[in-house]
Amino acid sequence: MYFLSGWPKRLLCPLESLEQPLRIQTDPQRAFFAVLSPSQLSIWYCRPSVLIVSYKELAKAASQFGPYKEAEWRPDSTMIAVSTANGYILFFEIPSERDKYLYEPMYPKGSPHLKGTLHYKEEQCAPSLNLEVKKVLDLQASITSLQSTLEDLLVATADGFLHLVHWDGMTNGRKAINLCTVPFSVDLQSSRAGSFLGFEDVYIRDMEYCATLDGFAVVFNDGRVGFITPMSSRFTAEQLHGVWAQDVIDGTCVAVNNKYRLMAFGCANGSVQVYTIDTTTGAMQFSHKLELTPKQYPDIWNKTGPVKLIRWSPDSCVVMVTWECGGLSLWSVFGAQLICTLGGDFAYQSDGAKKDPLKINSMTWGSEGYHLWVIDGISPSNMKPERDGSNEARQFGILQFHFIKSALTVNPCMSNQEQVLLQGEDRLYLNCGDATQAQSPRNTSAHSEHKPTRERGPFSDGSLDSQGLSTLLGHRHWHVVQIHSTYLESNWPIRFSAIDKLGQNVAVVGKFGFAHYSLLTKKWKLFGNITQEQNMMVTGGLAWWNDFIVLACYNLNDHQEELRIYLRTSNLDNAFAHITKVQADTLLLSVFRDIVILFRADCSICLYSIERSLNPTASIQVLQEVSMSRYIPHPFLVVSVTLTSVRTETGITLKMPQQACEAESIMLNLAGQLIMLQRDRSGPQIRDKDNNPNQRKHLPFCAPVVLAQSVENVWTTCRINKQKRHLLEALWLSCGGAGMKVWLPLFPRDHRKPHSFLSRRIMLPFHINIYPLAVLFEDALVLGAVNDTVLYDCLYTQTSAREHLEVLFPFSIVERTSQIYLHHILRQLLVRNLGEQALLLAHSCATLPYFPHVLELMLHEVLEEEATSREPIPDPLLPTVAKFITEFPLFLQTVVHCARKTEYALWNYLFAAVGNPKDLFEECLMAQDLDTAASYLIILQNMEVPAVSRQHATLLFNTALEQGKWDLCRHMIRFLKAIGSGETETPPATPTTQEPSSSSGFEFFRHRSISLSQSAENLHSKFNLTKTLSMPSGPSGKRWSKDSDCAENMYIDMMLWRHARRLLEEIKLKDLGCFAAQLGFELIGWLCKERARAARVDDFVFALKKLHKDFLWPFPVIPASSINSPFKNGKYKTAGIFFTPVLT
Repeated sequence: MYFLSGWPKRLLCPLESLEQPLRIQTDPQRAFFAVLSPSQLSIWYCRPSVLIVSYKELAKAASQFGPYKEAEWRPDSTMIAVSTANGYILFFEIPSERDKYLYEPMYPKGSPHLKGTLHYKEEQCAPSLNLEVKKVLDLQASITSLQSTLEDLLVATADGFLHLVHWDGMTNGRKAINLCTVPFSVDLQSSRAGSFLGFEDVYIRDMEYCATLDGFAVVFNDGRVGFITPMSSRFTAEQLHGVWAQDVIDGTCVAVNNKYRLMAFGCANGSVQVYTIDTTTGAMQFSHKLELTPKQYPDIWNKTGPVKLIRWSPDSCVVMVTWECGGLSLWSVFGAQLICTLGGDFAYQSDGAKKDPLKINSMTWGSEGYHLWVIDGISPSNMKPERDGSNEARQFGILQFHFIKSALTVNPCMSNQEQVLLQGEDRLYLNCGDATQAQSPRNTSAHSEHKPTRERGPFSDGSLDSQGLSTLLGHRHWHVVQIHSTYLESNWPIRFSAIDKLGQNVAVVGKFGFAHYSLLTKKWKLFGNITQEQNMMVTGGLAWWNDFIVLACYNLNDHQEELRIYLRTSNLDNAFAHITKVQADTLLLSVFRDIVILFRADCSICLYSIERSLNPTASIQVLQEVSMSRYIPHPFLVVSVTLTSVRTETGITLKMPQQACEAESIMLNLAGQLIMLQRDRSGPQIRDKDNNPNQRKHLPFCAPVVLAQSVENVWTTCRINKQKRHLLEALWLSCGGAGMKVWLPLFPRDHRKPHSFLSRRIMLPFHINIYPLAVLFEDALVLGAVNDTVLYDCLYTQTSAREHLEVLFPFSIVERTSQIYLHHILRQLLVRNLGEQALLLAHSCATLPYFPHVLELMLHEVLEEEATSREPIPDPLLPTVAKFITEFPLFLQTVVHCARKTEYALWNYLFAAVGNPKDLFEECLMAQDLDTAASYLIILQNMEVPAVSRQHATLLFNTALEQGKWDLCRHMIRFLKAIGSGETETPPATPTTQEPSSSSGFEFFRHRSISLSQSAENLHSKFNLTKTLSMPSGPSGKRWSKDSDCAENMYIDMMLWRHARRLLEEIKLKDLGCFAAQLGFELIGWLCKERARAARVDDFVFALKKLHKDFLWPFPVIPASSINSPFKNGKYKTAGIFFTPVLT
């Protein structure tokens, strides 16, 4: 979602003042930010970060007012209200000097930059501002909180009053409300029956206004939290009513999220409690909690101190939290942790020394969430700024953190793509790799967290591209596209971005206009007419439709909302665009096949059909309009809207799979609540065969149905694949800290009639270890990104360490990642006794190269949970999972791989469910899978007495000798010697964690570690075993020591002699030579012993023919003239063929 990038920057201040900044606050448009010091107010420009104006309070006035405490901007950025310690409010007016600008950029002569174009000075130059004290208001009480509304300034004081002050006409507009007269209750249904605060000294410590809830979230000084809302338009004590959050008694601060209607309350125990308002009762309803867990942060999770500050990002998608003891943490809107500076390289230096966490006094987000401005908590005594060499500027106590974010945060129509697209303030990050090689819409790259490709080795199947499996062959680096500097100069910041389905073209939207880039030609395309660019402002996002860019914009010239389509291959000009006027402001835009869906400010949804016309553009026609004003309280609450082919059980028809490509339903994310509007097919329209085929698009929609809560992102696809209908017709949801959910369709097997009690869809929750940014539907993969850090503190000496941010902070980078989710879905289906559906889904994905890893993950996770459970499990799942895995030919490999990666203490529980390991070993031998049998032999060695292990090892050794598996034979020799090297007739001690199984299954012996719980005698024997097994092996190595008279060696010798004797008796000299060379068999000495037994040749003719056949030697050809000429001694004469004896 949001990711930290690079190092933070520290601002340089040109002023002489040594006052440490206390507060920082951006204006509502986030073009400026105010910096507050004890007696000084400064206004800075955001880009570039330069000081514009500063106001210094005189000494006499400073003693009267007291130090500055807080600052609040007027919504139109024309005034600032500053509260002081002695109860005064100073109203500063910010007049701008017309046609006067600061820090004007200088370009060389002949530069093609936009000098003299429309809005040039406004966009590229910092304006000249003044600060003037317009009014001073004395409230005669200490001010605890300031909050700006549209027309008023709300002020809370320590005497328990709430003051409403108008920005204009302040003297006549002042109102004071005693909090003790405001009734509070659990919900609004008990209205006037609510109790009062009842204490003389209760006052508001912190508050924030929520426009979409029309009220104030408040934190009182005694730790209680609540929500105050006016019961009518009048803001008086009689019209106010409050509701409590009953479970919070240690509140410290609050921040509200207008888009999701959430209130985040910081608590003294270090957690953040997030609440919303129940629309039915008006009560405060708990949503979720943000807290550090001891599993992730065992050293610091309960030592953070109280929550100090909470700040939501401008797009309301993430929240930043900081504590009294220091540290920053970033969370998604519903509780998925993204970043925390209390662990890893943020908390420890490269030498392992612990750092002091960064303490934050104040922080605020910059434009579009690309920057976070932070005032660190370094005390003035420790902060001794020094002039640099030029004596022009000094280090200031303000840090600027840089972020890049997913395009889904601002352009949710990207959820139907399979590429990951991140946007920064001046560049894009793509995961699609080299576009010249990406010729299919599924050719993306990802780095798998579980590295499933290593299970199968290098891919050689030619069908990989058709299955999109190239996603597993990528690297962890991004394809970075630098946004054109000419476009950025006049249109910073970047607000929207989109990528096409092929991953070959991207488009970006700044303040005005848009630009697009081709990854094939590596060229940007900008508007040729700058006036056209500056006259359009994209409002509802943009999307790709084939080679066209579809966007909703506002025409500044005509003051008209428009829907425009531009062809990528044409010049970027309005003459080549198709423009359609729209009635209301467009807030969201999405494309489904050949349909464009718009959500407008009047809470209506409009569907358009789009088709390519003969001229170089496309045409648009209105299909249908749907009013949603009955269900949507505020249009700003709609997070995303998309058209899908997803249907409920009333719409699924197994005999008509072609309906999967039709627009069946509208999915609308309303403040985290996913609402579905499905087409109503119960009328006569679907039975009328004479209707126009397009008539289906005009079918009405049913009443909305709520599918899920706490939804952040939604993924669906319009593709069709009959083999993977489960995955392609499913709906995928990201739910923050609750993980992911999938709304999976259920199909009868072999098109049989479904059971009446079986639903056609089911919602399955599951957790993954990454934050999802894209879903590869057919590949069963989730793509994401993760922050990583690199330390560079070793480059600096200890004396200069304090001066470098490179020492205080690691360098942050963003890496691509992915994760398999199929095993989670299979497990959830098995839990719900839907084994048949799980089997259908698994068989459809059995061709994936990491499918064996999927089965192994499912078995391992269920085993770990059930075998280590402290409570008895009434209905264990492991037997069901074991029975499910037996349906696949990889059952034996899956079980042994899982056992090899599991602790020995859990083996009995595992094999009680999957079967006796001796039986599984025999099954491997019958299936001629010797490598898997070798792995089972290790299991038997640890679970059975040595006699049993020797018996099964002998069977495997003989089979390996027969099949010529020489590597396995060498391992077996060492294994048999290890069994006879002093081990008792009892199972060995519990082994420690083992390495993953290798191809032969015996690399475990080379690196097996020693358990600390073993006795000294066992340790001694284990060391002897390790020494024995470290003997060199190979064709040139000695098989065993010649002077060894161990009985185990004799037993091995007998097996080797028996095999060699059989090869010699069958006249397989080539196999005998390979056998001797590979195992170091002393062939010459053994042949001497066997010269009168197995080495004796009785039938020379048969032996010679066998020899020629074995080595592929040709028989000698005798000339025809020599057929009748006998040998000198005729006893060797035969019927026309003569042989020379070669064996003696």
